[in-house]
Amino acid sequence: MTQNAKTKRNLTPRRSDHLEAYQPLSGMVVPRFAGISTFMRLPHIEPEQALAEIDIALLGIPFDGATTNRPGTRLGPRQVREASSLMRLVNYGTLVAPYDLCACADIGDIPVNPINVEDTLARIETFIRNLHQAGITPLSIGGDHIISYPILRALGAKAPLGLIHVDAHSDTGDTYFGGQKLTHGTPFRRAIEDGVLDPKRMVQIGIRGTMYSADERRWALDQGIRIIDMEEVGEKGVAFAVSEARKVVGSAPTYFTFDIDSIDPAFAPGTGTPEIGGLTSREALQLVRGFRHLNLVGADMVEVSPPLDQTGNTALVGASIAFELLCLLAETRSERGAGAGDKRLNVV
Repeated sequence: MTQNAKTKRNLTPRRSDHLEAYQPLSGMVVPRFAGISTFMRLPHIEPEQALAEIDIALLGIPFDGATTNRPGTRLGPRQVREASSLMRLVNYGTLVAPYDLCACADIGDIPVNPINVEDTLARIETFIRNLHQAGITPLSIGGDHIISYPILRALGAKAPLGLIHVDAHSDTGDTYFGGQKLTHGTPFRRAIEDGVLDPKRMVQIGIRGTMYSADERRWALDQGIRIIDMEEVGEKGVAFAVSEARKVVGSAPTYFTFDIDSIDPAFAPGTGTPEIGGLTSREALQLVRGFRHLNLVGADMVEVSPPLDQTGNTALVGASIAFELLCLLAETRSERGAGAGDKRLNVV
C-alpha cells in the first residue's frame, strides 16, 4: 500500500473501530481443518448486520439453474468455503493484507430459487442492490455465470460499468433451446442490452474453443468488445493482456468476473464446460494481480462444480482466485479513501 493510501485510511471515519473483529480465524489458534467453514475463515454475520459494519461482503450464490451442460455449480460456494481455509493473511505476490485495509465478512448465501431462473435473478439483484446502496463491495462466489447478469444490473443501474471478463467462452450468445434468453451463455449480451454494461469498456481474456454460431463472436465485436482470445494471450503474453485490458476499462467504475473454465482443465477440471488450451494456474494468478489500482466496484468467481472434481483441486484454484480478487477490492477501497468502514465509494 502506498503512503498516500495509508494517509487516506488514517483520516477516514471507520464503519468499525476494531478491524480485529473481522479477522480470519487463525490457523495458529484453531487448525485449518477445524471449525465451521466460511470464506477465508472470516466471521459469518447476517446481511442486516453487514449493512452497518463491513466494507466487503463475501457471499455465495449457489445456483446452476441456467446451466446448459454439466450441472453442479450450485455446490460451488460450499466447497470453495472449505478450500479457502488454506488462504492466509497476506498476499505473497503483492504483499497486500486485505484484512488490514477493510472490514470483511462472510454474509452467507443469497436465498436462491433452484427451480426458477427469473425469480432467482430478481433475488440476486435486490440483494446486491441493498449491499451497494449501503456502500458495501460484493465478492460473489457462484454458481453458474448467469449470476453476473443481475449483479451488473444492480451495480450498473445508474451508469453502465466496464468489465474485465476472464473466461473460455464469450457468454454473449442470444438464445438457447428455442428462445431461452437467460442461460449461463447469455449474461453479458443481456447486460449490454439493458444498458448496465458498456461494451466499449469491456474486455474478454482467454476466449477459446468451439462455438454454436459465429454470431456470438461477431455480435460481441460489433458492440465494441475487446476480445483477447487465448491464441493472442499465448502469442503476446499475460503482461500484454493486462496492459491492453487496463487501457480498455480505464479509470471509470469496473466489475471483474472470473470463470474458472478460463483455466486449463489440467488444473481445474471441475467445471461444466471445460475447454483445453487454457491458462495455467500460475498465469491466472499473474493475470489477476495485474489489475491492481483500478476502480473496481465488485467481483465474482464462478463455475466451480465440485461433483466433477473429486480431488477438490478446482475448488482450491477457485478459492485462490477469490483471495486475489479480495486483495484487489480491498486495495481499491483503501486507495479511494473508502477502506476500514467508510461509505464514500464511487457509487454509480
